[in-house]
Amino acid sequence: MAKKVAIQNSCIHGKGIFAQEDIKSEEEILVMDDSHVVINLGILSQHQLDYECDFLAEGRVVLMQEPEVFINHSCDPNAYVKTVDGVRRTFAMRDIKTGEELTFDYAVNGENEGTFKCHCGNANCRKNYIGNFFSLPLEAQKKYLPYLDSWFVEKHRARILVLNHSH
Repeated sequence: MAKKVAIQNSCIHGKGIFAQEDIKSEEEILVMDDSHVVINLGILSQHQLDYECDFLAEGRVVLMQEPEVFINHSCDPNAYVKTVDGVRRTFAMRDIKTGEELTFDYAVNGENEGTFKCHCGNANCRKNYIGNFFSLPLEAQKKYLPYLDSWFVEKHRARILVLNHSH
């Protein structure tokens, strides 16, 4: 099978990953390499902490590898991460055309208060990224419910149940 993505320059931020073929909605795009577990955060640079670490369930932190380290944030993403059989995988939220940049909304499964100015350029851009899922506008939280990872849903079960039942 041909490689589905390639690293290229991005107009969102630095480098990004781009589809090398058409990808159908819900198709698996790539498997995340979670083998680089960080035991001591103190040895990492601020850049690594801010841009290259993924903070996972039960306090586990991994140093992301290529290509996933280059997936940029968007307020209108086309991809998401789900853990399937203990392995984090990236899936398409919708059909993605060849040449299109793959993006995540970093706030999905997010539990931090990190912020940065967003440059995604989408019509519904929130202008400022906030890293906590529950700080997203209510409409966005509801939209993202199907894309939340099982560990996040379990950890925040009461709040998720309220979202599921709100109108």
